Amino acid sequence: MLKKAFIPYRGYYSSPFAKWQGTLANENSIVLGAATSKRFFERRGWDPKTIDYVLVGSTVYQQHWFYTGPWAAAMLGAEGSPGVLITQACSTSAFSLYQAGQGIETGMFTNSWCLLADRCSNGPHAVWPNPGGPGGKLIAEDWVMDNVNKDPWAGQAMIQTAENVSKEAGITREECDAVTLRRYAQYQDALANDREFQKRYMFPVEVQISKKKTITLEADEGVMLTTSEGLAGLRPVLPDGVHTFGAQTFPADGNSGICVSTRDKARELSADPNIEVQIVSSGYARTKKAHMAAAVAPSARMALDNAGIKVSDLCAVKTHNPFAANDIAMARTLGLDVNTMNNYGCSLIYGHPQAPTGARLMIEGIEEVAIKGGGYLLFSGCAAGDTAASIIIKVG
Repeated sequence: MLKKAFIPYRGYYSSPFAKWQGTLANENSIVLGAATSKRFFERRGWDPKTIDYVLVGSTVYQQHWFYTGPWAAAMLGAEGSPGVLITQACSTSAFSLYQAGQGIETGMFTNSWCLLADRCSNGPHAVWPNPGGPGGKLIAEDWVMDNVNKDPWAGQAMIQTAENVSKEAGITREECDAVTLRRYAQYQDALANDREFQKRYMFPVEVQISKKKTITLEADEGVMLTTSEGLAGLRPVLPDGVHTFGAQTFPADGNSGICVSTRDKARELSADPNIEVQIVSSGYARTKKAHMAAAVAPSARMALDNAGIKVSDLCAVKTHNPFAANDIAMARTLGLDVNTMNNYGCSLIYGHPQAPTGARLMIEGIEEVAIKGGGYLLFSGCAAGDTAASIIIKVG
């Protein structure tokens, strides 16, 4: 349990998420994330030189990735600050936030910045020497698609892991479609009144097209209209499966940033010093081979136990749900109402840029709890390798 790590209220942002091969497809995610963070600091009137440490979460190799941490720190204006690269698949943001919290807890630093940035579009195509191959033929890998389609340890695609859990738990196609419809309706709530909820945290990104032309992306790009008739007309992705393309997420691009600091510094930087946001605890889990979605519930239980609270104490629950079955399996195991999870949006609907996905979900959860007057937020999400991570945050 953490006692000293706080997040300034509104000391965070998420960019809109852009569809795969969309507006952000050609942007180096580290460069774009650092530039967006720098503009965010300017908007808030923050001096980036007061940042002691920068933690950059990223999962898809970008040019100059070797230098990611200190490079990003310098680009966003914290030139005297060290930086570190954290990469842990879809749980990157949860681990980054908790690692920052540990830095505050131990007194290593007082004010840190977590930058989460990824671009699934135009992922790298890697090659390695292979002198023993026929004619010395190279070993090749498509960084994004090959890893989505096969876990080298479990030997199966990510969607197969969701189908394995669905079969074991008796989750049906009808349940997956119903949850997808519910998640789409919840996302519409975030768009109400000219995107009133999203404007609480969403920060636009600027893309330099030429020396004289800049494009600004202000809202999510690529969200598909979802109806019961439309879902019913889709075929399962895998034979006899329960997930269609409508009931799973899609690769996307984007970035997010979260300040983690001491209590006093958080109050100083907060948009409302009367609202405290505290990182309380973390949890993790790994389940059996090719059952990724089953890892989420035990990771949540660990976070709850470490915080000393129960499911009934939660004010809001946000999840990274690449497949509809994730939420169904978690809700059944923990005794949650699947229809009240993920208010205002989730990765199932607005896409999955990997590292920033969890950060955006946590940010949305903080805002939801603030609207409700305070309480505990649980964020949980699965990650590659049949793992999962969770975070408990207290607001109020």
